[in-house]
Amino acid sequence: MAKFKLDEIDHQILDMLIENTRTPFTDIAKKLLISAGTVHVRVKKMEEAGIIEGSSLTLDYRKLGYSFIAYVGIYLQNTSQTKFVLERINNIPFVTVAHITTGKFNIFCKIRAKDTTHAKDIIFLLDDIEGVYRTETMISLEESINDKKRLMHSIFKDL
Repeated sequence: MAKFKLDEIDHQILDMLIENTRTPFTDIAKKLLISAGTVHVRVKKMEEAGIIEGSSLTLDYRKLGYSFIAYVGIYLQNTSQTKFVLERINNIPFVTVAHITTGKFNIFCKIRAKDTTHAKDIIFLLDDIEGVYRTETMISLEESINDKKRLMHSIFKDL
């Protein structure tokens, strides 16, 4: 498959959509001095090339009562149990991210909880999964960087 070439207009469209995925194409068109049809066609091409994969909604979990974030490293008894353990982790809705990793942990998860007691209950659920040898938890004190644009701009400079 040929590499899709992005130009400056594509970069600007992506920049605006990353800022707010609900930005109407007509608003993007006005800011870029192009037609809404052009924006639509370019976005469609980026979707077909797999550069854009859907859109997402960002929630403020603190306002929903889930302000506690922790990262849990999971050690497995055997790496052959990875798929089985991930299937069980997927059934715990408070685990919002899970990665298979190299190094110290076999799996590394992000959890969201209401408070420390709730986090403890989630961690105990993880510990109780068959195949989990032990876990190690790190509490997030603050999310200091969560910038979707910095990487994108760096990539654009390299193109």
